Amino acid sequence: MAGLLSIGARAMLANTAALQTISQNIANANTPGYSRQSAVLTTSPGQFTGAGFFGRGVDVTTVVRAHNDFLTNEAANTAAIASQDSTRMEQLQRLEKVFRPGTDGIGYSASQFLNSMVDVTSRPNDPSARQVALGRAAELSARFTSAGAQLDQMQAGVVGDLKARVVVINQLADQIAQINGLIAKTKGTGHEPNDLLDQRERLISDLSSHIAVTTLPADDGTVGVFIGGGQRLVLGNAAQQLEVGADAYDPAKATLNLREGAKLRNLDASVLTGGAVTALLAFQNEDLTDARNMLGQLAASFGTRINTQNGLGLDLSNPPGKGAAIFNVASPRVMPADTNQRDPSGSFVSGISASIVDASLLQASSYKLTADSSGTYTLTRQSDGYARTVVDGDSIDGFKLSFTPAAPLPGESFVIEPVGAAAANFRRVLDLPSGIAAASPLTGSSSVNNTGTLSVDRLYAVNDKLDLTQSPIQLDFGDPDPADATKVQYTLTLADGTVLNGTWSAGQPIGNEPALGIDLGFELRTNGVPRKNDRITLEPTIYTGTNNGNAKAFLDIQSETFVGRRVKPDGSIAVGSTITDAYASSMSEIGARVQGATYLSSVSTTTANDARTAAEALSGVNLDEEAARLIQYQQAYQAAAKVMQTAQTIFDELMRVAAR
Repeated sequence: MAGLLSIGARAMLANTAALQTISQNIANANTPGYSRQSAVLTTSPGQFTGAGFFGRGVDVTTVVRAHNDFLTNEAANTAAIASQDSTRMEQLQRLEKVFRPGTDGIGYSASQFLNSMVDVTSRPNDPSARQVALGRAAELSARFTSAGAQLDQMQAGVVGDLKARVVVINQLADQIAQINGLIAKTKGTGHEPNDLLDQRERLISDLSSHIAVTTLPADDGTVGVFIGGGQRLVLGNAAQQLEVGADAYDPAKATLNLREGAKLRNLDASVLTGGAVTALLAFQNEDLTDARNMLGQLAASFGTRINTQNGLGLDLSNPPGKGAAIFNVASPRVMPADTNQRDPSGSFVSGISASIVDASLLQASSYKLTADSSGTYTLTRQSDGYARTVVDGDSIDGFKLSFTPAAPLPGESFVIEPVGAAAANFRRVLDLPSGIAAASPLTGSSSVNNTGTLSVDRLYAVNDKLDLTQSPIQLDFGDPDPADATKVQYTLTLADGTVLNGTWSAGQPIGNEPALGIDLGFELRTNGVPRKNDRITLEPTIYTGTNNGNAKAFLDIQSETFVGRRVKPDGSIAVGSTITDAYASSMSEIGARVQGATYLSSVSTTTANDARTAAEALSGVNLDEEAARLIQYQQAYQAAAKVMQTAQTIFDELMRVAAR
């Protein structure tokens, strides 16, 4: 009798526990991070009698959750990568809108400005044509300035997003530490706190979407959480705090720091392997910096080239003077590390200044200069890692270095941005239409005695070597070249009697042939064919209102490959790009990054979904399965109750028999 009652009671208790667990599963079927639980039932040890071992029913051992560490970690890791890729894709898509295509783009606006010089060429004395050109210049500068401002806004947005995410990361780390403490307290009970374990895993998964983490379980049931290649974020029931700080060189940029007591440890972005924070730092340090340098290279190269050409011509002032700058071109920016030595007043003891010497050689890159203990200075181009040693006064990639007020001390470093600020500070600074130097310093006229069809097409200065004291200059054509019948010999006779000899062929400029020893600072292009003894006289321009030589030089800039030239190892200059091609190349570069990021995001998102699905297939709640188990244990409970009822009936019958 006692055996029946005991077995029935145990069975009812066990089935009640199973039903309660099933009810918990059904209630949390849609709860994020919940792992399906199961009551573990075991047979109670049998009771020995002379007739053998008799069963004593069933025991509830514990409640376990469906869980697999590998699948859980894989889901968290892939989610971190997916979050990183999707965040970078979103940022790049915003960046792509800065590089507008078609008629809204900078390349088109630059072409429109140069095309406006066609009217100036046709009517060099017409104020309206000059005003249109200045209007086009203002439009171009506005587009550069707007693009630079958008990049600055994106930088500020990245910093703000980083700060917001760091707040969430710190909150999650604190919660994980608190749950670690609660789990450690229950460790001695011999049972797992399933709901606490689920909650901790969900917090770690949420944390991974912001920053990739690795976990290490401890003997007391707690889990250590590490970031950035082993930096402790959570250990036991204690959590460290992350902070967003200013970059050592550029206060506008953000860095990620880990506070350890009173100290801050900077986390190098290169050791972070996933999460939105990693993507934001990479976007700031790579994509955004590259975009700023690409735009800056265009602004600095184009602005300097236009200013140079305008300075080689004559304007409409009285008396005529050299043309003033049309655009403002920002000077290179030099940013010392905040750890460099300072004097008692807080000023840096040493320093570097940089100046542009050849804008056509400027590269879309930042540079880092470091000084070692031996007094050697190394300049590294950060776009490709190219490094070389430099000294005071060296020029590289179109800019010159000067150590002032003193040479950098050992251990000090500087970041140099030759073009980083050029787009944001690009301005039209010429307001007077008369300031456009449409006239060439020289005027060419053909002799009335010429018998050929030769005439002056265009004549303008190309560099500052033009010496008007050597004019008038007589250009005389002679016999065909004995070595090449398609060429004609010519002589240039300067005012001091100097005679320069050369050969001419159709389309060839005269006066600007350094390879032949003729470098007079001007370029003369002609139409027609000369005959022997034909002459062209080059004299200083008197009537600037009717001369369009320098305006024609602006038209040639459109096809000139002056952006991004490079010095080859042999000292020769590699051909660069035109302004429109350079802008198109920048758009293509950003577009390629967007496409690559979009593809990576789709792949990593699919991988993360597959990993999450695999984990949920093991730990998730299947309502159909739970309903079947509910019926199963309900029937078992009813059967156990029937055993109890049978035992009660037998006991009552025995009592009636005993009462007789």
